[in-house]
Amino acid sequence: MNLSSSEALASAITLPRPRLGFLGVGWIGRNRMEAMLATGGIEAAAIADALPGNTADAALLAPDAAQLDSFDALLERDLDGIVIATPSALHAEQSIRALERGNPVFCQKPLGRSSAEVEAVIAAARASDRLLGVDLSYRGTEGMRAIKQQVDGGELGPIHAIDLTFHNAYGPDKPWFYDPKLSGGGCMMDLGVHLIDLALWTLGFPQVDHIDADLFSKGHPLTDRDSQVEDFGIATLRLADGCVVRIACSWHLPAGQDAVITADFFGSKAGAAFRNVNASFYDFKAELFHGTARQTLAEPGDAWGGQMASAWATQLARSPRFDPQCESFAAIAAVMDGIYAASLR
Repeated sequence: MNLSSSEALASAITLPRPRLGFLGVGWIGRNRMEAMLATGGIEAAAIADALPGNTADAALLAPDAAQLDSFDALLERDLDGIVIATPSALHAEQSIRALERGNPVFCQKPLGRSSAEVEAVIAAARASDRLLGVDLSYRGTEGMRAIKQQVDGGELGPIHAIDLTFHNAYGPDKPWFYDPKLSGGGCMMDLGVHLIDLALWTLGFPQVDHIDADLFSKGHPLTDRDSQVEDFGIATLRLADGCVVRIACSWHLPAGQDAVITADFFGSKAGAAFRNVNASFYDFKAELFHGTARQTLAEPGDAWGGQMASAWATQLARSPRFDPQCESFAAIAAVMDGIYAASLR
């Protein structure tokens, strides 16, 4: 999925703007809705949320949109796509139902709680020949795009090690995140999915040969995924080409600051780093390293949060048809399954 500016999108569209339905318009749903509307290339035709306050807040962004109280009501509308930002347990089922009705889908992460759920969604998208996107939002940061460009161009040489971290000193504020049946997992499912994606996406989705992992809940090894979710996790992925990827993530970690978010790439010719600035969840800097010298690739300040949503809207305006690139979501889910399985051995 290519990222394009609002101006490029507006100039490229000659057909009527796609009419979208937005399911789940809490903070992140409204943020993604706002990003899509800002492209000028879509119309918010309907809004659905179980909480009337959320619907009313979203309606301020799209006063002409129909305000609905259920997914079923949304499916009955004549729409050109559906944007899903509901709790994780609902993502796969809702995505499949939307796709089977012929609606392209943009869904919050994780697309599913397991490989089986994710593969079922991809199969539904393929069968209906409809576009499927997932909000793996850190791909949209200027810093990670710059690092991927350096890797793709061979500037770093072959990559032999990647070190990624996402520590959140607070953790989620919604109870369902801590219910394994609703969330599918803890910090690894919530934060680790971004780290897995950044490593595999940057390298072009290589084969993963082996996974080691340790997950903890309140300082003790995670032993029962049916009753616990992890609040600290560390995993090592060994790729087919010999590259080693280390992933660490947590909720409520006493890290001395709000957040620690880093992605370091080490190659035979150079290194690169993506790091949050001043403990921020939103501001990042990217640098390229040659020995002891460093070069800035990206500074903080880019409005990256809605970039993947904007990119999906851009692509939808051009074509609603199935994009095989979505099959990479299955590779991320397979690694996630492997991490949970390895931690319980």
